[in-house]
Amino acid sequence: MRYLFLMTMLAFFSLTLAQTNSEIYLFDLSKEKNKITLKNSKNISNNEGYDNQPSFFDNRYILFASTRNDQTDIAKYDIRYNTKSWLNYTDGGEYSPLKVPERNAVSAVRLDKDGKQRLYRYMWSNGESEELIEKLVVAYYTWYDENTVVSAVIEEENLNLYVTNIKSGESKTYDSNVGRSFHRIPNTNLVSFISKKNDKQWQIKSLNPLTGAITILANTIKGVEDICWLDNETILSGKESILYKLTLKKDNNWKKIADFSAYGIDNITRLSANTSGNKLVVTGDVKENSAPISTEKDNTETINSSSISEVESIVQKQLDAYNAKNVDVFMATYSDDVKLYNYPNEILSEGKAQMRKDYISWFDRTPDLKATVKKRIIIGNKVIDEEQVTANGRIFNTVAIYEVVNGFITKVTFMQ
Repeated sequence: MRYLFLMTMLAFFSLTLAQTNSEIYLFDLSKEKNKITLKNSKNISNNEGYDNQPSFFDNRYILFASTRNDQTDIAKYDIRYNTKSWLNYTDGGEYSPLKVPERNAVSAVRLDKDGKQRLYRYMWSNGESEELIEKLVVAYYTWYDENTVVSAVIEEENLNLYVTNIKSGESKTYDSNVGRSFHRIPNTNLVSFISKKNDKQWQIKSLNPLTGAITILANTIKGVEDICWLDNETILSGKESILYKLTLKKDNNWKKIADFSAYGIDNITRLSANTSGNKLVVTGDVKENSAPISTEKDNTETINSSSISEVESIVQKQLDAYNAKNVDVFMATYSDDVKLYNYPNEILSEGKAQMRKDYISWFDRTPDLKATVKKRIIIGNKVIDEEQVTANGRIFNTVAIYEVVNGFITKVTFMQ
């Protein structure tokens, strides 16, 4: 029975994410007395498929789970430059990315293709990963401090509340039948979680991971388990397209503060605020045929989701063909007048015919050829890949800058 429940949970987890079409919006937030104002909206995901579970790495970067090549990986959005790049390149799918406290690293729940589900840590510099909790099937979680994780663990036929010390490997259970929303409450030594023990009314509770003390804070909105904290008193939550707030010890009920239906959002699923309390990201399932709307007016180049997807798809297609040493598919991604350069302007090859001849020779001479992307940044029609290449027993790193025009790669600049 336990095995069946676990497989059902994992299949549902994967299937649900694969089928939703969600987008992530970034807002500037201001809070004066008891009034909250949101403005300058921007769709930061712009991606067909699943984009969800956003969190702030710091005041510059936002992390979220995003669909790429039919799986979910960790995306990072740079607020300063309005660009999206990828942190990791694993065979498994990653969910719920969070900054690891006091480290230049990110944690995420990884669901491997063989069904194994564990919590991992990924280095910010190169995406290399290591398993953090060996035996527990973590579904949702947050960090209390750099060594302590509070999580919902799939166990028997339930989600149970656990506290795990990463250093010692010790785990202890504190409650059962919990939800998916976990947050360190600002300026306290507490973590909030959702209790579902009462089917008719879910509750927001706090846990002190050091003492195990649990306290009831408030009732959730009926049937809603996703919240975020602006400060140690103010909670945000959403139902359908409406955003609500509740100030503890002041508000008797949840109060409506915004309607996101103008953005095509008909179901708010995740919320996250930065530590400064001046920015909010909102995730929602998007209605079919609804166009993303932005109230922000600036000089940033706007690339729609189909353009971003096409540009990356072309570059990824040539990379896959390169690793397969399929010269026909590889060359089909390049324009007839393609030019290859060594940075900044040393010409290596000009024209498709010469490039094809060079790469046929390269493929024939390199039986162990493999290129792995360590980082990828997409800016307009350019894709910047940091690659690790294995060739004839040697491993070396390079950066390739691809420029795509009208569906073909027209220029590649290599940096070593």
